[in-house]
Amino acid sequence: MFETFIYISALLISSLLFGGMLLFSASFAAFLFKSLPPAEASALIRKAFPSFYIFVIITSLIAALLALMTSLFSASILALITLSTLPTRQILMPAINAATDAKRKQRFLVLHGLSVVITLAHIVAVGFVIVDLAAY
Repeated sequence: MFETFIYISALLISSLLFGGMLLFSASFAAFLFKSLPPAEASALIRKAFPSFYIFVIITSLIAALLALMTSLFSASILALITLSTLPTRQILMPAINAATDAKRKQRFLVLHGLSVVITLAHIVAVGFVIVDLAAY
């Protein structure tokens, strides 16, 4: 019974992570830039991203710990998401903001592109985790 609870919890938390990342990156950001003037949208996005990354770090860590009992594969992927989100939040995000503030458009585009690739890789990876855990 306890093992089933842990398994279902790992699957649900992983699904929350998948849905939260997909909603934030694909919908929320696009919605802001369509609904607000560029300066306001940028300011709001800049305030939202630290919380988004904290969500990813905490949720992926909890899911990784829960998945340990069910799938070492899934737990490892989730742990990698946790570990790779830390430098994304602490190093890459401030570098993106600094490039924006310094009006270094090319640097911004490269750094922002990297952050998009990382987020997409995380979303795809969690998709694999969900499939793996669902097959249990």
